[in-house]
Amino acid sequence: MPVKLIVGLGNPGPRYANTRHNVGFRVITQLAKLHQIKVNGSLGPAIYGQGQIGGQRVLLLQPTTYMNCSGAAVAYAMRQRQLDQADILVVYDDLDLPLGKIRLRAAGSAGGHRGIGSIITTLGSQEINRLRVGIGHPETLEVVDYVLKPFTKAELPTLTETVARACEAIEAWVEQGLEQAASRYNG
Repeated sequence: MPVKLIVGLGNPGPRYANTRHNVGFRVITQLAKLHQIKVNGSLGPAIYGQGQIGGQRVLLLQPTTYMNCSGAAVAYAMRQRQLDQADILVVYDDLDLPLGKIRLRAAGSAGGHRGIGSIITTLGSQEINRLRVGIGHPETLEVVDYVLKPFTKAELPTLTETVARACEAIEAWVEQGLEQAASRYNG
């Protein structure tokens, strides 16, 4: 049975831990907690954990590179574990979706996101399953300042619900595939 690789994008270190740009890490952390998977092993330029979701073997990965170099960690994991690109799901923040929205897609451009852009460039393909997690768009701040800011206290309840829904969408992807998961969770 093939292994599913679920990659959460973010920046390493405590300085970035609660920022909008690290919502991919936040989803992986919650998913690991739900399925009792310890994400503390080293796999090249990433930390990872392995376990099962719905009887399917999974690897949960958080690159230890900065966001803009995420492709190196994904390519390394794919080579080391001999994974097929179709068995990968990348979870990351998206400015073009409002906070509270998630979207599963099988392919597409980077849309200006440098983390998924790095993965597309490194793998040489836009055919990468992805789960975009909405963080909203800044009204007054520059984008770089906005994505590196923490969520506000008022946003935290919505964020908690969104992370929970993202975990459910990932479970559906693992167990039923992208099309069924997207039809249920893209809303």
